[in-house]
Amino acid sequence: MNQHQAPSARTRVRRLPARARYDAATRDAIIDSAWICHVAFRWEGSVHLLATSHWREGDHLYVHGAKASRMLEALRVDEACVCISHVDGLVFARSAFHHSMNYRSVVVYGRFEEIGDAAEKTRVLERFIDKFAPGRWAELRPVNAKELAATAVLRLSLHEASAKIRDAGVKDDEQDLAWPVWAGVLPLALTAGEPVTDAQSVVGRPPAYLPVDGRPATARRISEAGSRSGGR
Repeated sequence: MNQHQAPSARTRVRRLPARARYDAATRDAIIDSAWICHVAFRWEGSVHLLATSHWREGDHLYVHGAKASRMLEALRVDEACVCISHVDGLVFARSAFHHSMNYRSVVVYGRFEEIGDAAEKTRVLERFIDKFAPGRWAELRPVNAKELAATAVLRLSLHEASAKIRDAGVKDDEQDLAWPVWAGVLPLALTAGEPVTDAQSVVGRPPAYLPVDGRPATARRISEAGSRSGGR
């Protein structure tokens, strides 16, 4: 049973509310395990939805892009909605009506704010690279003033967010249980392929820190912390 309350009326899960999660730990784990988010925003009288990379630090979600980006320009002046989702399994039922998916998702509402200070912008961009591989920033050619000036970094408070999770088996009607068709769950997971070294790379051997399991480094840290504490 969910012991936490929805932070606002628009974050309250109305459809199947038992699947709702409002605690920060669940919210953060879903955000940190995803490579991209989808951002919905208004621009010139129309509604748009674009995918972009993201990262989290504390109670804020960060995005970045070109200063002239239409999406970032819209996020500076109006509210937005961000969705992050994972598909963890396909649920095969005995009827078409009860086919489903196992998933984890987060929805965040609010207004982004831009990071204007150059030193702070550099610091949080380092956190973005940490999501790829901790420590890689120190190996890279240092960011220059021109690149920094051309890049916008915005952050969104996670105060107004909610999660929704389905992690269960088949939910068929009792009268259908004897129907002669296979029923069950097909788990799905993101995996990484073999690294492909750039033809002009002066270093031939891929580094050991590559996320060979396909997950962001932030997600691996959460899993390791859970294992040490006896969590699932």
